[in-house]
Amino acid sequence: MTPRWWSGPATASSSSWAPTTTLRSPPRRIWISPALCWGSGRGRSEGLSLDLRVGIGYDVHRFAEGRRLVLGGVDVPFERGLLGHSDADVATHALMDALLGAACLGDIGQHFPPSDPTYKDISSLFLLGRVGRLLSERGWQIVNLDVSIIAQRPRLAEHLPAMRREIGRVLGLDAARVSLKATTSDQLGFTGRGEGIAACAVALLKLENP
Repeated sequence: MTPRWWSGPATASSSSWAPTTTLRSPPRRIWISPALCWGSGRGRSEGLSLDLRVGIGYDVHRFAEGRRLVLGGVDVPFERGLLGHSDADVATHALMDALLGAACLGDIGQHFPPSDPTYKDISSLFLLGRVGRLLSERGWQIVNLDVSIIAQRPRLAEHLPAMRREIGRVLGLDAARVSLKATTSDQLGFTGRGEGIAACAVALLKLENP
């Protein structure tokens, strides 16, 4: 496409004690990309559109004796697990809520109610796969995911790569599109006191040619 150019003078004036003087500089040529011109973007000219949606999820579970600790679909060695109707995978729960929220499809409580015995001790990764299929059926594609796990104990850094792989595998995503981080709350609040674990997640979805 032919570049468009703009030329114009630069002016300056002084009015302190001398008569007003106008200074003219040589014309400057500024290149303006055709894609930045009003109404001439590539997507508009080719009839393409892109619908992007962001969802946020948050979940928390308390510790309980005699339970497995499952985070991001990975069994983490620890003396206690998280209490919940399913396997209480707090990271995956936050992620599912972010995905459902981005697509305006409610939350996991609506799709997998804790009052339903079908979901007793069920794998949260299995439910995540169902959420992924639900999005796909409606034309949504996952751009990227970001999950933060807040826990004073146990230390989770060594388990994060496995969590990324498991989540990516279930959703059919490259691990490069799945980010997982772990942090503490500096011994503040219920997570800092070791009473439970919290997680928050952000999901970006796209819908081509809505």
